[in-house]
Amino acid sequence: MTQTFMKTILFTLALVAICQTATAQGARNFRQGSFTTETPTVHDPVMAKEGNTYYIYATGMGIQQMTSQDRKTWTVSRNPVMTVIPGWTTDSVPGFSNHVWAPDVIQWHGRWWLAYSCSTFGKNGSAIGLLSSRSLGSNMWKDEGCIVTSREKRDNWNAIDPNFVIDDNDTPWLVWGSFWDGIQLARLDSTMHIARGEKPRTIARRYDPNYKPTEPNPTSRFAGTNAIEAPFIFKHGGYYYLFVSWDYCCRGAQSNYRVAVGRSKNVEGPYLDRAGKDMKNGGGTLFIEGDKKEWEAAGHCAAYTFDNQDIFICHGYSATRDGAALLIQRPISWTSDGWPELKP
Repeated sequence: MTQTFMKTILFTLALVAICQTATAQGARNFRQGSFTTETPTVHDPVMAKEGNTYYIYATGMGIQQMTSQDRKTWTVSRNPVMTVIPGWTTDSVPGFSNHVWAPDVIQWHGRWWLAYSCSTFGKNGSAIGLLSSRSLGSNMWKDEGCIVTSREKRDNWNAIDPNFVIDDNDTPWLVWGSFWDGIQLARLDSTMHIARGEKPRTIARRYDPNYKPTEPNPTSRFAGTNAIEAPFIFKHGGYYYLFVSWDYCCRGAQSNYRVAVGRSKNVEGPYLDRAGKDMKNGGGTLFIEGDKKEWEAAGHCAAYTFDNQDIFICHGYSATRDGAALLIQRPISWTSDGWPELKP
């Protein structure tokens, strides 16, 4: 009996030691779950500010996230936003797993809303999902289901690259799209889902519908050559400015991504470039492209007003780091006739 009791004590002590070791390892791994950098690797970034903290959300496994106090040094978390991928996403999008693309985030009516893209490369069987949270700092997000889906052979647009915009009447809208028939827009309801009776409408294309490019799409034979995506609408003065990305991303140093812009007095358009051409017919004024010195290409952008300063962000394919996708941040200035320009 004494021998049995001693064995029990020894086993218990060993088990405690194992648990303490596991706990210590877990704590150490947690501390190693983030790192700081001034040049974060990022794809499709969007930004938000809550209190004194800036947040970036971007394409990654479960959505990449990082924080900063000054927008200079970033703490990149290895823990994703989405620790659990909702089951409806894989049911809706064959082939999708956990590599979540191109999020967008906005605060509206006391909540943060985060939209994200579920897709497979070059195909338009896709879905845009929705999360909500009371606070970015808590990193506790509620699954709000699906905003919109696209189906191959049913829809001539692609449900990825979402961006929220709130109009002057406090009505939310969603703009999205990649290739096919270009950039789509639809009004949302108070739950940030497509409003009853709303139909997506095209507001921007890479080319006039009557123009047929001679060069094939180098990234996907399915997506065609209407190489426009990643819309972002920014309100300034009396205009809504529609930024879009032209041409091809995701090829490292071979990428030729660039950003064009147009504007409209109405969130529904038409969006005209500086020459007066409708973006629905291929218009767009070039805003940023690779300089072939620091950046081979640049695109998938967002624009914000932080601390009374308008800023532009996007990812650029580095000319000095083998085409790595890195964060670009630039101040925006405005011309006398109300067009955005980038400061050095």
